[in-house]
Amino acid sequence: MWRPFYGIYVLLVQKGTFLIRNTLLLLAMAFLTSSAVAHAQTPASSAIDPVAQVRNQRNWEVGPFANWGTGLGNRDNFKFFFAGVEAGKILTPVLHAGIFSGQFELAGNIIPFWQAYTPPPHIQTFTYKGEPFQAPVGGGTFTGVSITPVIFRWNFLTHSRRIQPWFQAAGGLIYTTHKFPPDELVPHGTPGGTSVFNFSPQGGGGIHYFLRSGRSIDLGVNGVHISSASLGDRNPGVNASIQIQAGYTFWR
Repeated sequence: MWRPFYGIYVLLVQKGTFLIRNTLLLLAMAFLTSSAVAHAQTPASSAIDPVAQVRNQRNWEVGPFANWGTGLGNRDNFKFFFAGVEAGKILTPVLHAGIFSGQFELAGNIIPFWQAYTPPPHIQTFTYKGEPFQAPVGGGTFTGVSITPVIFRWNFLTHSRRIQPWFQAAGGLIYTTHKFPPDELVPHGTPGGTSVFNFSPQGGGGIHYFLRSGRSIDLGVNGVHISSASLGDRNPGVNASIQIQAGYTFWR
């Protein structure tokens, strides 16, 4: 494959050093010109660094997610599954605060499919004014919808090109077709003392793992408290649950 170039070289030598010098000069000029064009066409570092691109452009994000969770403490036999769509917008430039440097993002989500899986209806022992008694308790699968209109998220400054860690605090509202959590069916007071409306203050952290520019897989863990704020006669709630979330995000 080098024979054509060797032939050209021999020809140039035969034509004399003047022609060689001018040819080399032209080649050098062509090389410098092509290098300048290539440099001008090379994407900025943020374009080949998905995390930096999102950070510098303060992008919007939107994408679907699914969530699995389990109750803790006296609710460890409660399980949760729900799915929805989340959207958010990075609002600030990088704010420097040592290891806590990062950017503030405001987000929210809508969950059209929300389910809690509780033990089936059963007889349970309660205490009323120091006296134990037994009463039937509801249970089974509870279906509803949820919205988290306010998610305050902090995206930490990172030097990684793929991983963007974050921390968040949020508050949401849950509506179920039956009063949740399951309660005494005939308690001392109004039957079904819990509520179809519950609030869900929460906080947690996670990462965006960027597959390429503008696309990421998202993993997060949230601690969630579910409470009716005493909208019903009683407020047993779900004091604590751990929710594991996975999603896919489009950045714009």
